[in-house]
Amino acid sequence: MTDILMPKATAVWLVDNTSLSFEQIADFCGLHPLEVRGIADGDVARDIRGVDPVTGGQLTREELEKAQANPDYRMKAVVSRHAELLKPSKTGPKYTPVSRRQDRPDAIAWFVRNHPEVTDAQIAKLLGTTKSTIETVRNRTHWNSANIKPVDPVTLGLVGQLQLDEIVKKAADKKAKDDAKNGGGVLQAIEAEPEEPEFVPEERVRPGAEPTAESVFGKNDD
Repeated sequence: MTDILMPKATAVWLVDNTSLSFEQIADFCGLHPLEVRGIADGDVARDIRGVDPVTGGQLTREELEKAQANPDYRMKAVVSRHAELLKPSKTGPKYTPVSRRQDRPDAIAWFVRNHPEVTDAQIAKLLGTTKSTIETVRNRTHWNSANIKPVDPVTLGLVGQLQLDEIVKKAADKKAKDDAKNGGGVLQAIEAEPEEPEFVPEERVRPGAEPTAESVFGKNDD
């Protein structure tokens, strides 16, 4: 299957103007056969006008005739040179203009101070820097450490706010999962220390008989 322009509109035209099976149309247009059946029944793409892929240069007349003659045949779309050029290329490392490269250590310092949960690999990819540079900023062994100040990378114009929010959220979610996996935040029961017995002074017992009123105050002769 090759990506084509306006797949539903193309499917509408093929349903109305050819004897192709639902599976053949679905394969060519990148749709599900049930969706093509819905187009044929009028339940799907009811307001879409059909587009002829032959006159549009996406399908040759020969391919269409082969497919109509053989239900098992799968049509191949015409590959446009311009379509190939318009395909988005894989995103590589972020390119930072020379004029802003001196700002990257400030942005790295901001991440190190405010978001330690963001990994060096994530910072390197986002800012277009290297792990070794991040390490020197963190350890304050960078050649310009005396002048490095933590500054928000959005303020510096190195990244967009949405990019920053996304990477911080991903890092925070991963840290939360790792903490939960490692049992973080679970309080262990602390054994209560045995209570010391209450201090009770011992009774001092003096030898001899207990003193009486007579022995203390003398005998009353009244």
